[in-house]
Amino acid sequence: MININIYDILQLIGGLILAIGYTPQLIQIIKTKSVEDLNLNTFLSIFIGIALMEIYSVNLVKHGSGTAFFITNSLSLFIAGLMCFLILKYKNKNYRNPRN
Repeated sequence: MININIYDILQLIGGLILAIGYTPQLIQIIKTKSVEDLNLNTFLSIFIGIALMEIYSVNLVKHGSGTAFFITNSLSLFIAGLMCFLILKYKNKNYRNPRN
């Protein structure tokens, strides 16, 4: 059985806010198909850092705690990976900005 306390709730709220924070950037990339001003190295660093924390969160869950951290960290890892994928996909592509 999962034991949820106030710190787990705070972790879930904070982790969701951090993960959802990427949403405006993701929407803009998908709409414009432009990643011109984004640095792949930044998002690769974020992805690697989150991946290392994911290993830690799996260890916590394995030992009976850290479920909230695992959930939000997994979401952040997916989103950071998606950002890297989109940067690689649209890098050096000559898409026209639909707003022009």
